[in-house]
Amino acid sequence: MNRERVSDVVVRKIEQLILEGALKPGDRLPAERKFAVQLGVSRPSLREGLQILTARGLLTMQGRGATEVAESLNPALENPLLELISTSPDAQQDVLELRHAIESMSAYHAAARRTETDMEMLRAAYKRMIISHGQDDAVIEAKADADFHLAVGEASHNVVLVHVMRSLFSLLRRSIHYNLENLYQQPDNFKHLRDQHYHLMNAILDGDPQAAKTASDNHISYVEKTLQDMNIHRQREARAHRRVAGPSLILIDPDG
Repeated sequence: MNRERVSDVVVRKIEQLILEGALKPGDRLPAERKFAVQLGVSRPSLREGLQILTARGLLTMQGRGATEVAESLNPALENPLLELISTSPDAQQDVLELRHAIESMSAYHAAARRTETDMEMLRAAYKRMIISHGQDDAVIEAKADADFHLAVGEASHNVVLVHVMRSLFSLLRRSIHYNLENLYQQPDNFKHLRDQHYHLMNAILDGDPQAAKTASDNHISYVEKTLQDMNIHRQREARAHRRVAGPSLILIDPDG
């Protein structure tokens, strides 16, 4: 029977930390000496394990010997969709449909499986999201909103679900950024969104899976419906403008 190499033990332990969310994308690993002690291995074995994980794309080497968990654990899931969403307004609806399915499931399981630590993290994420609204920075606000939804996902304790959400984090953040820029054109929308997140959080804290799923579905449905209504309104405004302009509105053929 072959004995497991120490470097393989290092790889297995770090992979488990990443899977469980103890190490998140962008996290810097502890200093080599300290990390070797924590894992109970020698520094050469630790280095060998880190090299294996770096070759697999799970870790990245930074300056001065620092090592971090890769920001995007699956770029193939992320980059093509980012390009699509930046060039096609229709893709926004596709993203919302994807979020509907994923976040509904994560909310249900989060309510059934959340721990005290999960509940603390969820409350903190909600508080940061509310505070971010007053900073008048759409990027910060979109990140705080996405972080809240990721906190729900982490509370589900479904490692596959969490890592799909993390792999799509940039897409999620850009989608939320796009949605908020449009939704906040109507002042009352912030109150509705705040209340929807609050109801979702409370359903999870109360341990009510069905209520959490319903709250998540209601939130995404509200965003979908409101954006659709705003888009229809813009189309009507454009149509009315063309009627007023009449013959003076000349359409120029870009090729002519």
